[in-house]
This record gives sequence, structure tokens and C-alpha cells, in this order.
Amino acid sequence: MDVDTIATAHNGRLRTIDPLLPDVDRHLAAPDGADLLVEAGGSAAAGFASRTEVAADSRDALSRPLVEHTLSVHLAGPEPGAALEGLLTRWEAALSAETAPGDWDTAAVVARPSRDSAGCAELLRHGFSAVRVLAARPADRLVATGPRATPGVHIRPAEQGDLATAVELQLELRNYEAQFGVVTHRPDAGKVVEAELGDLLSRDNPALWIAELYGRPLGMLHVQMPHETGWVAPYTSASRVGYLSSLHIAEAARSSGVGTALAAHAHQLFDEASTDVVLLHHALANPRSTPFWCAQGYRPLWTYWYRRPAVH
Repeated sequence: MDVDTIATAHNGRLRTIDPLLPDVDRHLAAPDGADLLVEAGGSAAAGFASRTEVAADSRDALSRPLVEHTLSVHLAGPEPGAALEGLLTRWEAALSAETAPGDWDTAAVVARPSRDSAGCAELLRHGFSAVRVLAARPADRLVATGPRATPGVHIRPAEQGDLATAVELQLELRNYEAQFGVVTHRPDAGKVVEAELGDLLSRDNPALWIAELYGRPLGMLHVQMPHETGWVAPYTSASRVGYLSSLHIAEAARSSGVGTALAAHAHQLFDEASTDVVLLHHALANPRSTPFWCAQGYRPLWTYWYRRPAVH
């Protein structure tokens, strides 16, 4: 079975699983990767392996290992798990030949459509864990009459004077999420976050929003509108995509309604921009974010399976 045949069968199977998934294009899956083909039990798997590396003092280094080895997978046939098993074995042999074992700043990553459960057991047997998801919330502009008011909560665009508060909230969020396997502590995190937020605050159209609880700034929201989301839009079939980059509430405001109010405000902004779907990433093991985003109408679209270090 050749790669194009596998991709066609893979697309057909995924259309029946989740209409929000895009069609795959094998030529776009990993432009600098090598094709891996495996057949087993009347089924077949095509893999596209790639390697990316970021500088330790870069913005991207805050939310990932420095080196990621990624395998994009297309499956076809009645026993896709068996084909994925063979594909993982071949890929791991290549990883072992080029990656030093035990390096925490490396990871092997396999992204799978969340509703396609084929191969989960095989990934677990090879030491992978489902670490984070790209979650989706389809827009519902018919009921967008504005968020309900939450007593004591005022949401406003962030201003230059909010920079110190925004940095504190963002670092608090990153320190908490570092427990769950992807976000990584870096010595220059404060400088990198301050520079990024400073750039956002200098924009004419607000991307950062502050939530005040009885006058105290205790929450922050960062959104990306459809003209900014070209990097994540290919992960869905929707035409106009919004991305909720981050939402964080200080510990003092937990369970006060601030988070729900900020999420409702974000959804109003996205509805006003005529988005078809809103996407966000969150850690599956996070006991706060997973139930919160589910309650806000999000559901997993893609699941990211990690093994860190890439080679044990």
C-alpha cells in the first residue's frame, strides 16, 4: 500500500470520526521528514518523522523541550494498531541512533486525533503518555448576547501600567504548568515573558485583557484572532479560527467566578470576529484546566503523546 493510498483511507476514516478534523496532506505533514511505511495484518501505516530545535533563550523554549522529534501518523486498514506498532518500532530505532539517552530536554512526540483511539495501547507500551490536547469549541454566534455579569468582576484591556502584573500572572501560570511535562523552567523566563507581553501591550487592538475583582487585577486573558492563527488553523477543517493563548487567575481569586467571566469575555470577542471554532492547548493532567475547559464547552480535538526524554 503506497503513501497516497494510505492518506486517502486515513482521511476517509477520520471524516467519520470527527468533522472538525482537516484532510491530511502527506506533502505538508513533515516537509523535511522521511517517509516510513509499515504493513501489518492487512493494515498499513505511513509515518513522517521530523526534528525541531529551539534556542534555550527563545520564547518557544518556555513551553517545550529544546529538541522535539515528531512523528505524524496516517493509518489505514482493519488493524491500525498493529501497523502503528511496527511504525513506532522503526522510528525508535532511528531515534536511538541519533539521540543521546536520558536528555530531559528532548522529547518524542506523536499527535493523534483525539477521537481516533486506534494505537493508544501501542503508544503506552512504547512509553508514551497522553500529556496535552488541542481542544476545540465550535462557535455559537446565535446566542452571543454578551457574557453574564459576575459580581465584583470588571474586565478591561490591559494597559502599559499592567506589565508587572501581567508578567507575574504569566510566570505563575508557567510555574504551575511545569509540573505536567511540557512547560519547562528556563533561567531567562522572566525576561522573555516581559518582552513578549510588552509587545502585546503596544498593539493598537487589545490582545491582553485584565480581570479585576473589586478593583484588584487578579486575572489575565490572551487571545489571538483569525488573522493571527495561521500557525494553528491547519489542525481543523474550520475556516475562521480563533486561539485562546492563555487564561490565568491568581490564587486569591480562585472559585470567585473570575475565570468563567474571562472565558465568556473571550468567547464574545471571538463571536464578534465571526470565528467558526476556538482552539486552545491545555495539559491533560492539570486538575484545574481540564475540568474548567470542559465546562466552557471545549472538547479534545488532537491529543499529544509525549515520551520525555526521547530516548531512555
